[in-house]
Amino acid sequence: MALRIWASSTANALRLSSATRLHFSPLSRCFSSGNLHSYPSNSPSLCSFLKFRRQNRNLTYALVSIAVLDGLKYANSHEWVKHEGSVATIGITDHAQDHLGEVVFVELPDIGGSVTKANGFGAVESVKATSDVNSPISGEIVEVNTNLKETPGLINSSPYEAGWMIKVKPSNPSELEALMGPKEYTKFCEEEDGAH
Repeated sequence: MALRIWASSTANALRLSSATRLHFSPLSRCFSSGNLHSYPSNSPSLCSFLKFRRQNRNLTYALVSIAVLDGLKYANSHEWVKHEGSVATIGITDHAQDHLGEVVFVELPDIGGSVTKANGFGAVESVKATSDVNSPISGEIVEVNTNLKETPGLINSSPYEAGWMIKVKPSNPSELEALMGPKEYTKFCEEEDGAH
């Protein structure tokens, strides 16, 4: 009971902070499977969840708000896709950048090359690890975010906007339908984090 009261008051404090920073309000909350979830009740633009982490034998509370945006598709390897017209923009999710930590280097492919669904096209190096980045769809690379070479931290500060990685002309648009929507991806992240 005390945990729920503490979590509820913490969620209220974070809700005010998130509403101010992200311009979304009000947020509704619910409890399930030991996690506190916050979802916007009036905005289709953002889903976020808060998670508790168990470290050693003591329960420590690390509240982390992870953004999952509506209008994007998500791969189980934690990349996102935004399809607009004949071009799809690809980057890594807020969940992925949170687990990587501070990004210090980004390896990007060349314009004109091609990517294949579920195959690597680049890498992200952080203070914690280096991780390959897989393409959620197949297609021709029509643009790369050269700003990431000088400012790789854009992936941390703005994973869905300034931190995008490549733009692709999809060769098989039906691959987009096989990707997860925001609710499915949020659930996927919760289950993945719960397994660790």
